[in-house]
Amino acid sequence: MSVDKVSRDSDDMPQGVEEKEQVVLSTLDARGEQGHAVQPAALSKKQAISAYFTIAAAAFGLISDGYQNNLMTMANVVFKQLYPKTYTSDVSTRVSNSLLVGAIIGQVIVGLICDRVGRKFALIGTTLFIVVGAILGTAAHGAHGSPQGLFWFLTFARGITGIGVGGEYPASSTAASEAANEKMIKNRGPVFIMVTNFVLSFGGPLAVSVFLIVLSAAGEDHLNTVWRVCFGIGILLPLTVFYFRMKMLSSMLYKKGAIKRRVPYGLVIKRYWRALIGTCGAWFLYDFVTFPNGVFSGTIISSVIHDGSVKRTAEWQLLLGTLALPGVFVGAFLCNRFGRRNTMMLGFSGYLVFGLIIGCAYDRITKIIPLFVIFYGFMQSFGNMGPGDMLGLVSAESYATAVRGTCYGLSAAIGKTGAAVGTQAFTPIQNNLGKKWTFIIAAICGVTGILVTYFFVPDMTGIDLEDEDRKFMAYLEENGWRGDVGEDADSESSSVDELEKQ
Repeated sequence: MSVDKVSRDSDDMPQGVEEKEQVVLSTLDARGEQGHAVQPAALSKKQAISAYFTIAAAAFGLISDGYQNNLMTMANVVFKQLYPKTYTSDVSTRVSNSLLVGAIIGQVIVGLICDRVGRKFALIGTTLFIVVGAILGTAAHGAHGSPQGLFWFLTFARGITGIGVGGEYPASSTAASEAANEKMIKNRGPVFIMVTNFVLSFGGPLAVSVFLIVLSAAGEDHLNTVWRVCFGIGILLPLTVFYFRMKMLSSMLYKKGAIKRRVPYGLVIKRYWRALIGTCGAWFLYDFVTFPNGVFSGTIISSVIHDGSVKRTAEWQLLLGTLALPGVFVGAFLCNRFGRRNTMMLGFSGYLVFGLIIGCAYDRITKIIPLFVIFYGFMQSFGNMGPGDMLGLVSAESYATAVRGTCYGLSAAIGKTGAAVGTQAFTPIQNNLGKKWTFIIAAICGVTGILVTYFFVPDMTGIDLEDEDRKFMAYLEENGWRGDVGEDADSESSSVDELEKQ
């Protein structure tokens, strides 16, 4: 990285950057005066194009994640109609949670693979898992037509899909953040949000729209066909990016900063413990509220409209999902102007305000269905604007390239653990405390999220990701770590000392 570029980027840095960064910059300036600063080699045409393809492939890949995350929203309503005695709340929770359990496994394992093997290998693997899981889910049957067997088969299939869906989070997000940092550093935040959280959020309305189209074509008398077709469409979405992922190249950040052997995890925790508490804790709270409210929102709306019409439930669900989308754009607009941390706290405050409004006035507000759906949509929109947009962004920005996939995967896995706990607790809370308490608890999580964000989440607005890589390497050297750095460390051994000399 050139001295001129470091100087330009330093002008945009927020106040509060450690004094050590100034020392690093001064050292680089001194080296430049001595004529030893290394200018970046011009990117090859293939490398330059690959960055754009990586960003686009992340977007299309995460659409399939959003679709899979929201597939059970209307499937729960369908299964409840088809198998009213068999599809109990326990079975519904088990089938829904299987995706989450798989996602937790995928996020941790694929996060490690991202750093130790490479982004490309991880992305291809996640695509294959989603395709195989979606095929199994579409073809699911119980022995001799047994409904219990069908739902156990679906539990297994959704678990396989979940490994791929979970793995997409660290794989796509780390690749997209690094590619955006190369091509459009000042707009890295908004671009990252649009190719990650926007497409994930768009998966909700997409899944319901597909359901409505298939339902209109097949009719409510053929619900078995409807849910299988919807599951089958989930096979096609990840296949759209498979070719591009086969052709992608590693980012320049990863090529220079990868540590594939002897990773000093103890030193990583010592350096990033505060950031890990922030990203893991905030993600747990966000998913604890968001995921069960998404998965069971169809069931909630179905109970409110009273007549039990599958089509009317889907129509209101589509409106709810659409109302949640504007928050994504507002968050993308604010992330540079208002800062990552402040935008996240503003989003959590929406849980507090709208959670209390809906929870305290639940019995009255549910009698006016449009008003209930609008307030419900506003609560989800604030979630998208704040933690929904910012968590992936700060998790991709807060850690050095060498451990970005690992720390991102761990943060997302803790988030999905919150989703699994929330989904497991959702029905007991409704049954024992009343439906209004699901919204009051969302308000409590909003307050807790504000506190966790304020005290633990770092704000990397305007900072080049390569700056943190240099500070991380200097930190490792100071603590006595020596090892190979760089994706091609096997053939061109690069030590920390050599990287610092650059």
